[in-house]
Amino acid sequence: MNNSTITKEGFSFLKELAKNNNKEWFQENKTTFKRHEADVKSFYENILERLNAHDEIEKIKMFRIYRDVRFSKDKTPYKTHFAGSFSRLGAHLRGGYYLRIKPGESFVAAGFWEPNKEDLFRIRKELEMDASEFRGIINKKSFKEIWGELEGDGVKTAPKGFDKEHQNIDLIKKKQFIFVRNFTDKEVLANSFLEEVDKSFKAIRPYFDLMSDILTTNLNGESILD
Repeated sequence: MNNSTITKEGFSFLKELAKNNNKEWFQENKTTFKRHEADVKSFYENILERLNAHDEIEKIKMFRIYRDVRFSKDKTPYKTHFAGSFSRLGAHLRGGYYLRIKPGESFVAAGFWEPNKEDLFRIRKELEMDASEFRGIINKKSFKEIWGELEGDGVKTAPKGFDKEHQNIDLIKKKQFIFVRNFTDKEVLANSFLEEVDKSFKAIRPYFDLMSDILTTNLNGESILD
């Protein structure tokens, strides 16, 4: 099946799962789950096809419904959402896209969730040197209308070796560099949802282009790729 929409039935299943988050109910309804999972996977494949028309995606990852409860106080065995991520092409492009489907809490996200320490240091040094281009992109009206403000965890004062009084310390403190766009249930179930997701991902491209340039060059602007 080539699914270009998220179905009401799939949404209803997730709501029922939230009310009956136990192994007995899930086993009884596993056939239904598999059907909805296949529909959702097809929807994500459609997103992948759209993404590859204007970006280069190295891999798509669909997250399993089963929760790892070993270190969690919440012992419910199943996630009550569908989710998947799209990783951009390796060392050349970096970053990724994400989509979660959950009644009342659906969103797309894009950016850098857990940059390794070398990448994080490189980004911070760039922002220390000059953040004008970075701010110009993320503060552009058309960008903010879709993606809002830069999000992500950060350190409380200043990273080691950086001046806590630096004019760009608000950015330098970041450990994650992500953007999130939330969707209502009505928007997710609309026929236009696939287009809206793709539109969102297209709009993040100037940000990705800049970050790719930063992460593939040294502070002199020279390529560090082989």
